[in-house]
Amino acid sequence: MKYIFFLMFLTACSTNYIGGEYVGQKYVPDPLGEEKAPDVDPLIRFDAFDCMTFVETSLANGDLDNLISIRYKNGQVNFLNRNHFVETDWLKNNANLLENVSHQYGKTSFRTVVIDKKNWFKKVHNTETGFLPEKVALEYIPYENLTDIKNEEPLIVLFITGNSGKSDKIGTDLAVVHMGFLLPNGILRHASSEKGKVIDVDFKKYASRRAKNKNNLGIALVKIK
Repeated sequence: MKYIFFLMFLTACSTNYIGGEYVGQKYVPDPLGEEKAPDVDPLIRFDAFDCMTFVETSLANGDLDNLISIRYKNGQVNFLNRNHFVETDWLKNNANLLENVSHQYGKTSFRTVVIDKKNWFKKVHNTETGFLPEKVALEYIPYENLTDIKNEEPLIVLFITGNSGKSDKIGTDLAVVHMGFLLPNGILRHASSEKGKVIDVDFKKYASRRAKNKNNLGIALVKIK
């Protein structure tokens, strides 16, 4: 009972942190699009999120122009131009806003992943493109190296996995399978498919639960510049 009241207190104290206005909104996979085929979903909405669009909309402070600049390479709205992959698109194309600072918070390793965007577009969206496979080494903190994180400002936390086992189905390997905000009070704020909404949870307990799956490798911490 004491822990429940303590968590309620932490959550109340965290409402002023990034994304607080969206806590409680429903989880919907892939809720945003270009408002035209092949993805007719709206460019922006505030009533439904998946983990990535929650982070993006919060980073944009709910502003459409800011959101477009985060979601699309060079701010050009086009399905093929969207930053679909965190590993090769999202982090690189938002380097002016984001920086992987995992090494500042623990002993790191690297997860090397090959993103085959061409094969993904073909398998998942039946769309032919000219993208070449792209290899990237993503720095992260393995769960066994994870200690108390003392961050004074919210960080984006990326949850890193080994080979997801879905590569045959979706046409590519993935390293980043979830994301959210690690708040300075130790709360993880994220859009949870399990709970069906945007929620605040204790980060250490959540990370410990994920670490029980041997294919879950660790976390990457990304600074918001």
